[in-house]
Amino acid sequence: MIEKLNSYNPADGSYLGSVDITPVEKLDLFVQRAKAAQKYWGCLDIDERIRQLKEVGKVLEAQVPTLGLLLSQEMGKGLRSGTGEVASCARSIAYVAELVKQAIKPVVTQDYGMKTRIEYNPRGICGIIAPWNYPVSMAHWMIIPALTAGNAVILKPSEETPLVAQRYVDALSEVLPKHVLQIVHGDGMQGRALVKSNINFIGFTGSLETGKQIMRDAAEGLKPLMMELGGKDPMIVLRDADLEEAAGFAVANSLENAGQMCISTERIFVDANIADAFEKRVVAYTSYYKVGSYDDKEAKIGPIINENQRTRILEQIDDAIAKGARVLVGGKNHPPAFIVPTVLAGITDDMRIANEETFGPVVCINRFSDVSDAVATANRTKYGLGAVVFGKEGVGEIVQRLEAGMVGVNTSAGGGGDTPWVGAKQSSYGYHGSPDGHRQFTQVKVVNEISI
Repeated sequence: MIEKLNSYNPADGSYLGSVDITPVEKLDLFVQRAKAAQKYWGCLDIDERIRQLKEVGKVLEAQVPTLGLLLSQEMGKGLRSGTGEVASCARSIAYVAELVKQAIKPVVTQDYGMKTRIEYNPRGICGIIAPWNYPVSMAHWMIIPALTAGNAVILKPSEETPLVAQRYVDALSEVLPKHVLQIVHGDGMQGRALVKSNINFIGFTGSLETGKQIMRDAAEGLKPLMMELGGKDPMIVLRDADLEEAAGFAVANSLENAGQMCISTERIFVDANIADAFEKRVVAYTSYYKVGSYDDKEAKIGPIINENQRTRILEQIDDAIAKGARVLVGGKNHPPAFIVPTVLAGITDDMRIANEETFGPVVCINRFSDVSDAVATANRTKYGLGAVVFGKEGVGEIVQRLEAGMVGVNTSAGGGGDTPWVGAKQSSYGYHGSPDGHRQFTQVKVVNEISI
C-alpha cells in the first residue's frame, strides 16, 4: 500500500489533500525515465525547446487563479501574494528561456591557425530540491533554465507544500514531453535518495544544515551543486538616511511573508543619533500589519508554516526579552499558528535572535555610535546572503566592507533584470541568474580543430 503525504492549511489545520509518497526504491525508475526523456529533449534544437516552454507559459498563466489559491491555502500567504507568485513565474518563462539561449551559445575563437569552440551542453538529469516559503518560484527559477539548456528535471518539493508543487508540475507536463519533468514526494529520506541517485546535478534551496548533508551525500559521486542556504541579513541606517524610507523598508522587509524569506532583514543597526526617531517610525509602520488567514483581506501576515518553526521563533523572542531586549511592539499574546509582528530593540550579541536565522515576523533593532563597529557586527555571522545600507555619506566604503553576495543601497538587496542571486560565506554554493548562473546547468566542452 502506497503511503500518503497529507497537506494541511497552516492557519487552521484543515485538511487540503494528499499525494502519494514516492517509495525510495522507485527512485532508480524515475532516473531511468528521465535519462531516456533527456536524450530526446537534449537533442532538440534550442529554439524548439523554447517554443515548447513558451507554450508552457501560456498553460501556467491560464492556471494562475487556481494555482495561486492553492499556494495561499497550503503555504499560508495572502491570496494576492500567492497568485502574484504564480503569475510572475508564468510570465517570465519566455524571457528567461531567451536569456539562457544567449548565455549558452557556443563561443568560437581563432588562434595561430587553431579554431576553438566552447560548447555549453546539457548536464543530463538535474535534481531540484525546493523549499516551502516560495513553493512555486524557488523551484521555477531553477527548473526553467535547466529545461532550456536541454536537461531533464526531477523535482523534490518540500513536504509542507506538496499539492501546489504537484499541480505546477502537472501544468508544465501538459506541454513537455513525457518524463522530461518528474516529481518525487516525501521528506528528507526521498531528498537524500535523489541526491545519491544517478543524476548529474543538484540544485537546492533550504537550510544550511540540510545543505551540508547534501554536500556530503553528493561528494561520493562528485556531483556539481548549486545551493542557496539562507541568511541573517543586516541593515545599516546611517545618520543622513531618509528615516521614512528606511523605517518603511525595515518593517516591510522584516515582515514580508511573515518573515519567512531568505533575504528578510533580520538585524538592523541604526545610528544612535537618529535611533529614537527611527524606532518611533518603525512602531508606526508595524501597526499596519495584522495577522490572518490567506482569505482575510485586511491581513498582511499569515501563519507560520508549522508548529516546530513557530516554537523556534518564540524561543528566540523569549530569550531576547529575558536577556534585556526592549519590546516596542508585540512579543506576547500570539494566537495559535501565528506570531504577531514583534519589534525588539536593544539586541545584544549574546541573544539567540542576534545569531540564529529567525525566519519569522520580528524586527530587531540595535544602536551604534561608530559605523565601523556596526559593519563588524553585521559581518559577525556565518551567513552572507544580502545586506542593505540606507544613507548617503560613506555608503560606498560600507558596501565594500560588507560580507554579502548582494547589497542594496536605499533599496532591497535583490538585483533587477538578469542578475545573479548569490550569497557569500555559508549562504550559497554557486548561484543562479545571469549568464554565468545559467551556464551552471551545462557541461562545458572545449573542441579544438586545425584545418588539414
